[in-house]
Amino acid sequence: MKAVLPSITSDLDQAERDLREHGICLVSGVLSAEQLADVRAGLYRAAKLDNRRKLAHSGRRIDHGESNQHVRNTLSLDPVFADVAEHPAALRLVRSVLGWPALLGNQSAFIAMPGCEAGRLHADQGFIPEPWPTLPQGCNVGWCIDEFTEENGATRFVPGSCRHHRPPGEGDEEGSVAAVAPAGTMVVFDSRIWHRTGENRTSDQSCAALFNWYTRPIYRTQENWFLSLNPRILEGASDELLTLLGYKTEGFGKVNGRSPM
Repeated sequence: MKAVLPSITSDLDQAERDLREHGICLVSGVLSAEQLADVRAGLYRAAKLDNRRKLAHSGRRIDHGESNQHVRNTLSLDPVFADVAEHPAALRLVRSVLGWPALLGNQSAFIAMPGCEAGRLHADQGFIPEPWPTLPQGCNVGWCIDEFTEENGATRFVPGSCRHHRPPGEGDEEGSVAAVAPAGTMVVFDSRIWHRTGENRTSDQSCAALFNWYTRPIYRTQENWFLSLNPRILEGASDELLTLLGYKTEGFGKVNGRSPM
């Protein structure tokens, strides 16, 4: 029988059950149409600016090919991206995987454009030496900014791969399933799930996704927020966001015996 991903649900209780059983869940109805439009406009505007500045394809990449654009440090670009990072529905599911406090290790986006090559199968906690702990050490919250289809490069997952407690190896690609979902869908998966960018076989469709990577507080963040974060994002920031960024006692520790903020 062909492996399948859990069905899309709007019930967060069901989403938590899917996460426990499958290591992944797909959730609809989280973003309003206005929020989705704001995030999409901000992302494509940033991608256009990166192209002008020739930043789009610099650095080491998991997913290769000039048609897959990586937009880094989206959190600094607009407060709408901070709203997504601390969205209550997202943090509820992050808590169910990691507990609290957690750290936001990174926020970035990928845009699979026509001609995008398939990415390399990987698990997000590949940095952890084997044997892996039984519990996941991270959690990724992906947001479908465009519609995800089999043809336009939707992220592909290997259902049940979280139960192997190891990175993928040769031959593990077989059985990957595209996360077919409408724009605005939230895809939450624990750090053991094997996944990759799909191949965009269309001639006129882009497939953009925003990824928020959270970890247990014992791990360093991938993005050095203290150096790279736009300071205006901290103006009026909630306790949850300050914790996620390491600006509270939880996660990174005290400053002269007190919580930094």
